[in-house]
Amino acid sequence: MSASVLYDAPGPKAVLRNRIYAVVGSLAVLALILVSVLRLNEKGHLAAEMWDIFNYSGIRENILDGIVATLKAFGLAAVGSIVLGVILAVGRLSNHKPISWLATGFIELFRSIPLLITIYAIWVGFLSDYSMWALALGLSVYNGCVQAEVLRAGINSVPKGQSEAAYALGMSKTQVMTSVLMPQAVRAMLPTIISQLVVTLKDTSLGFIILYPELLQTARLIAGNTLVNGQYPYVSTIVVIGAIYVLMCLALSSLATWIEKRGRRAKTGIVVAPAAEPAEAPGVLAPPGGAAGPRQEDAPGGPDKA
Repeated sequence: MSASVLYDAPGPKAVLRNRIYAVVGSLAVLALILVSVLRLNEKGHLAAEMWDIFNYSGIRENILDGIVATLKAFGLAAVGSIVLGVILAVGRLSNHKPISWLATGFIELFRSIPLLITIYAIWVGFLSDYSMWALALGLSVYNGCVQAEVLRAGINSVPKGQSEAAYALGMSKTQVMTSVLMPQAVRAMLPTIISQLVVTLKDTSLGFIILYPELLQTARLIAGNTLVNGQYPYVSTIVVIGAIYVLMCLALSSLATWIEKRGRRAKTGIVVAPAAEPAEAPGVLAPPGGAAGPRQEDAPGGPDKA
């Protein structure tokens, strides 16, 4: 029986007990879902009329506008967070103490402040008339600090021998960072970088607090201004908008997987040239049983000709 470092492998009684717990837990979850569906159905939230509102062209246009606004803010925040993350990571690893302290203080400060407060403060204090830029800037600052720590971990994971070899070749620290360390760090930490971008995409929903017409704000307006059978279609709107968020996150994750697989298939590195025949002993590299190279005495200008 195999054993783990943390605990012993469960015996027959423990395996049976765990299976019973799994079955009971699954039945409890299914019962909870069933009760919720029945209650929503009794209150009329699952009626067909609640879902027919999405056949209206006006509501579809509003949802499409919300998706476009969400993707705009996400695009700006994604680029801004990655650029800021690279700058902060390089600054924190700098040999100049003031730069390192400044980058470290910036990272620790904005990682500690809740993202919603950062977005609201930027909107109220600087960009009250530009809600999209306030949202994008707030997301860039917070996620840039997270990306900086991810890149710093990737840079520190690169073996020191590679940077030492680069310095031995006469490369400057900037060349070592941009040509040796950063590419390997990005490749090693690409899954984590993409995961943080998915978080950035979902965090665009915080734009509702500054009245930015992103997808969640659009959903609130649709559900709060559309009356069906005397009720507001909050449940159907949440389900549809939630499904759209899931599809966007899955698309981003699929793109990240494709990029990662393509990077693994890329032909990188130095091509080793075939070995040449040594001048002192020609024919050494000839395959066994094959024809050896010409002897020195048979070569033109050899001893026989002399």
